[in-house]
Amino acid sequence: MNTVALDLEHEIKELLISCLNLEDLSPEAIDPEQALFVEGLGLDSIDALELGLALQQRYGVSMSADSEQTRKHFASIRALAQFVAEKRSK
Repeated sequence: MNTVALDLEHEIKELLISCLNLEDLSPEAIDPEQALFVEGLGLDSIDALELGLALQQRYGVSMSADSEQTRKHFASIRALAQFVAEKRSK
């Protein structure tokens, strides 16, 4: 994995921690492949909305609230980073 992708994953981890007030977590403690919802980090739908808004404000990306594609993007930090990278390159 290239440095830009790793940097983006780290940025998204920091964004997740700050926007959801997860002060007890460090970016290094979050596995980029770890599930974000239910098992894994255990986030819920309100967390998804807050994270989606933070991603939109930070990176200018938007997603529809309840689509199968959005669920795939929110599967993990790595999936979110790939989505943001794709949107940035367009």
